[in-house]
Amino acid sequence: MANEKILKLGIPKGSLQDATLNLFRKSGWKIDIHHRNYFPDIDDNEVTCTLCRAQEMPIYVEDGTLDVGLTGKDWVLENEADVVVVDELVYSKMSNKPARWVLAVAGDSPYKRPEDLQGKKIATELVNFTKKYFKDAGIDVEVEFSWGATEAKVVAGLADAIVEVTETGTTIKAHGLRIIAELMQTCTQIIANKKAWEDEWKRTKILEMATLLKGALKAERMVGLKMNVREGNLNKVLDILPSITSPTIANLNQKGWISVEVVVDKDQVRDLIPNLMRLGVEGIIEYPLNKVI
Repeated sequence: MANEKILKLGIPKGSLQDATLNLFRKSGWKIDIHHRNYFPDIDDNEVTCTLCRAQEMPIYVEDGTLDVGLTGKDWVLENEADVVVVDELVYSKMSNKPARWVLAVAGDSPYKRPEDLQGKKIATELVNFTKKYFKDAGIDVEVEFSWGATEAKVVAGLADAIVEVTETGTTIKAHGLRIIAELMQTCTQIIANKKAWEDEWKRTKILEMATLLKGALKAERMVGLKMNVREGNLNKVLDILPSITSPTIANLNQKGWISVEVVVDKDQVRDLIPNLMRLGVEGIIEYPLNKVI
């Protein structure tokens, strides 16, 4: 008999696809995508998967085609989707930082502020949000949908400015453009259909999934450290150890030595290890983490 309890999950197709599949793998789910197939296999008989563009995800979650999906905060706002925002996950194909939707103009243009674009044409994929932004600011502009290669629209003289998403700003600068305003920061959101959220089983499944995804994402930024510390130096070592909780301390068979274990941010390790060595710490082991919850 088929399992009647099924959660319909949407996976974003496109730039976020590989990063999302990798995050699910680290969280405990293996998702296999077949060539030209929009319905990936997942090793969970309580979940079915569908691939769809992040721009369309809020529409399918709102109308109940999907129970839950991952998409950008930008596309939830763009579609004015009536969905439950379960949680936020800061990850992308390039970095673990929020992306930015920015207003950019030609590097040699006279425009320095959004107000300078009064009566001008702006190209963007984020049409509804951009219209609202300028309307709320009291600036009358013409907003035109861009099907792609948006940065080139200003260079080609097809628009006076663009609203485009960027992580580092490198592509925008490479096209000879200059950012004059940031309209929004966006990250991936876990969104749920309201009716599905009211179902206790589905809500529990969604929350469990969100917890594991966040735990795997947090673990990408952290590592575990184990070390051997002389008893006389323990307090000095503890004073410089950052930790999300109190360090784990255990006695060793060798008299006068103690084992200490902590979880720390990756970016702290390169400075931390030399400082620990100066305090006489030995046997330092750094190891990766799967989840931090």
